[in-house]
Amino acid sequence: MDLVIRNATLADGRRHVDIAIDGATIAAVGPQLAARGAREIDAGGDLVSTPLVDAHFHMDATLSYGLPRVNQSGTLLEGIALWGELKPQLAQEALIERALQYCDWAVARGLLAIRTHVDVCDQRLLAVEALLEVKRRVAPYLDLQLVAFPQDGLLRSAGAFDNLKRAIAMGVDVVGGIPHFERTMAQGAESVRLLCEYAAEQGLMVDMHCDESDDPLSRHIETLAAETLRLGLQGRVTGSHLTSMHSMDNYYVSKLLPLIAESGVAAIANPLINITLQGRHDTYPKRRGMTRVPELLAAGVPVAFGHDCVMDPWYGMGSGDMLEVAHMGLHVAQMTSQAGMRQCFEAVTSTPARILGLQGYGIEPGCNADLVLFDAGDPVEAIRLRAARRLVLRRGQIVSEAPPARATLHLPGRPGTVDFRLGRSLD
Repeated sequence: MDLVIRNATLADGRRHVDIAIDGATIAAVGPQLAARGAREIDAGGDLVSTPLVDAHFHMDATLSYGLPRVNQSGTLLEGIALWGELKPQLAQEALIERALQYCDWAVARGLLAIRTHVDVCDQRLLAVEALLEVKRRVAPYLDLQLVAFPQDGLLRSAGAFDNLKRAIAMGVDVVGGIPHFERTMAQGAESVRLLCEYAAEQGLMVDMHCDESDDPLSRHIETLAAETLRLGLQGRVTGSHLTSMHSMDNYYVSKLLPLIAESGVAAIANPLINITLQGRHDTYPKRRGMTRVPELLAAGVPVAFGHDCVMDPWYGMGSGDMLEVAHMGLHVAQMTSQAGMRQCFEAVTSTPARILGLQGYGIEPGCNADLVLFDAGDPVEAIRLRAARRLVLRRGQIVSEAPPARATLHLPGRPGTVDFRLGRSLD
């Protein structure tokens, strides 16, 4: 074998597992494999996982914080206004460089697949061209999936539908939308119908910003699920954000959840951004802002988490760490049971991988040798510590490595080193 990783713990709870890698592919997985590797790595009982996956991001805006000015209020509406000011000033090469820098951050964090929405309401489609070039450049080490996103509204923005079709013809992968940003509820529903019919005709997936609002009457997810059933798009459609569900009454949700589950529509919550931008009109009690993640999961709906924004007009924080996203989602959704915490890890790994349709994702013979070795003993500890990524492998090659997190203490009578892991002495 080219590489054998010894004594790994897997996310499903298996321990003392060896992983043999032949070229770009996993050849064998099991305890005490007889195979020998040209290189062998001792995981030391630490977690080896499939890569982190971000199901919802905006790479065309990332790392543009402060351009053309800082969002002083930190609100969604000022962020949208800022993006409108920035778009005419966008330069393609600068956009490419910011996106490539973010992809560097992603790889260092063990994030090897990203679905990013790209604004198509600029007639130049400058951002589309830029991110298609970024996708080409990063393909050897990161899967980048692009969504044609009519940021200013499919019907509200002149030429947006034609631009979306042009973007798809250029190589963009997924049909996007934003029905709650249309001028009326009826126009929002009409945009959902038009976009789903177009996706059905073209054989494409759909990922729609849906009901990113505190308004309990913003119910475009209902229309999205119904159109998915009508057009036979089951398994190909995703509703992102769905934050109006945090304001809906329980009776209506009791009808909505089975409809979403029956339609096969997946859901993506964006914990960092949802709780930051929603609930801004509330004094107290103040709504949490994130959609009903535990209830969606209990109904059988696949739920993934997205980072959404990093240092852009909407959000001045972030570093590309999907464990930070899982950490916030765990707290906001009160998913502190053992099963719930592991579901939060799945929401940034295996679940978004299925939603994106990633091929060869997993830790089984025949899967791609894309792996992350965490400085943690299991998924819960990885989230708790936002653990260092000791090694990141892409197709069997190490693409990033980092030292374990350690601190040196100068305290009489106490250990000289601490690593924040319970019950483990380093001395």
